[in-house]
Order: sequence, then structure tokens, then C-alpha cells
Amino acid sequence: MTRSGNKRQKQQRGGGRIAALVVLTIVLLAIGLYRMMSSPHPPPPSPRHTETSPPKNQEARRPAAPAAPAPVASGTGTGTGDRKHLSETATGEAGKKTASKSHDGVQGQLAVIIDDMGSNLQQARALAGIGFPVTFSIIPGLRSDREVASFAARSGIETMIHIPMQPKGWPQRRLEANGLLLSMDEAAISEHLGEYTRQIPSAIGVNNHMGSEFTEHEDKMRVVLEMLKGRGLFFIDSVTTPKTVGQRLAREMGVKTGRRDVFLDNEQNSAYIRGQLAQAVRMAKKNGSAIAICHPHQATIATLTETLPTLSGQGITLVPVSQLVR
Repeated sequence: MTRSGNKRQKQQRGGGRIAALVVLTIVLLAIGLYRMMSSPHPPPPSPRHTETSPPKNQEARRPAAPAAPAPVASGTGTGTGDRKHLSETATGEAGKKTASKSHDGVQGQLAVIIDDMGSNLQQARALAGIGFPVTFSIIPGLRSDREVASFAARSGIETMIHIPMQPKGWPQRRLEANGLLLSMDEAAISEHLGEYTRQIPSAIGVNNHMGSEFTEHEDKMRVVLEMLKGRGLFFIDSVTTPKTVGQRLAREMGVKTGRRDVFLDNEQNSAYIRGQLAQAVRMAKKNGSAIAICHPHQATIATLTETLPTLSGQGITLVPVSQLVR
């Protein structure tokens, strides 16, 4: 075979191999394409479950715990009085009712008593201007007691007599000259009570002003409660001593009664008063009702003016205290 013939044979064999490789490649691609088109599509991967934590400053929602007892400032005259003997968290039993549901789950009633009324009419006008039910408790013998009582009657505001009673530490601790003393006999006590009702005839109930000593003595309190019963007046125990017999004895004698749950303004600043009012709201929701006592201080009036209109949004209905006595 010639050299040129060998060269042609090699070229033919090389071309055949290339053609075979091309054919094989086409066949493999066709098979692969067929398999891809005939196989079911795999499902998309499931989203990964992740947990989220609340922001660091966000607390988990839970029922608010009652505020810690606040130190009770001692007072003189017609201001804080015997509240130095008490914890701010004394639990009241007045007017407990079945709680009803509201937008935040619970609803309650709250009565706000304004003690020490009767000094001037301007305080009464400012409190009436809030536009929500409050109860005035007027100290008989103050310079504007009758004027304030008349204004309250015209304005549809419920009134009580704030009876001065002997505190612990008297006479070093000041008490109004017409206050009830342990040294008084039954006739003297009855005479004083009669004078109180003549001075404030529109009153439908009473509570004690000071009285941390007097309200611990059952014999003296029995005289007071007997007269209240005869006149159809209810008794709110201000609870100026943990040893008071007032509410218990009133119930035994058939006198309508209740007791103070929270003092709002032992400290006369807005932040403190708001905190105490929040405590009263919690107690009203827990028990169905609560009674709060405060005084006609400028800080108190300003804070009540701002906060009382907001309580309905918290499920609280403001009521005169007469609705909570039993």
C-alpha cells in the first residue's frame, strides 16, 4: 500500500470516531432531556420555623401586681391625720360585686371621697368641675362648712360628715375643738353628733376624721353608730388604725357601712397620686369595687381632673360612695 493510501485510511478512521462520538453525545443528551421532562418536579422546601423573642424592654403581659405599700407621712390638723398608723394597702370589703367583662377583661366600681371639705368654696367648685361623681366629706365647724354643703346639694354632689375623733397621741396631736373624745360620756357624744347633723343637714353618711384612738373603743363607737342608725346615716370607716372596730360593729348593729381601701394623697405630688389611684383601680377590678379617700390639695385636684376622665377606658365606673355601702 502506498503512503498516500495509508494516510486516507487514517483520516477515514478518525472521521468515523468523531462521528460516533457526536452520535453518542446526541443520544445521551436526548435521554437526559427526556428524563428531566418526564420526572415530577420536587416540592419547594418548607419554610424554616423560627421563634421570635419580645423586645428586651417589653414585658410579657400579665395581671399587674398590687403596688407595694408606700410609707405613710404623718400629718397634723385636717390633713393626713392618723394615716401615719396605716399601711396604704389595707383591703376593703365595701360593696363587693361580681365583676363583669369589659374590653380589657374586668370592670369595677370606684368611689372617691374628698375628706376635709369645708374650708373654702373654691375647692368645692374645682372638684365639681371635674364632672365625675365624687363624695364630699365636710368637717363640721370649718368656716365654709354650710356654704360648701349648700353648693354640693345644688350641684348634685353627695355629702358626708367628716367627724373629728380622738387620735393616738392627743392632745399633743391637734384635733378640732368639737371633736369626739374618749373622756366624753354618752350624753356629750350624742350632743356633738346632733350638732354635726344640724350644721350639715344634707349629709347622708359619715366617716371618721383621725380617730385612731377613738375607733378602737367599742363602747364609744357603739354610741356613735346607734345615733347614725336612728338617723338613717351610713358609716364609712376611714381605717386610721388596724384595730378599728368601726365596720365590724356597724354590721353587727345593722348600720350600712363600708371601709376605705386606699389613701390617694399622703404625698402631694402627681406621680404618687397617680400610683395610688392605679392601685385603687386594681382593687376595684379585683373585688368589684373600691373606696379611695383623698383631700382638696391643689396637687390632688389637678391630678384627679386629668385622670378621672380616663378611668372609664380601664373598665372603671365612678360612683358616689353610698352605692358601695352594705
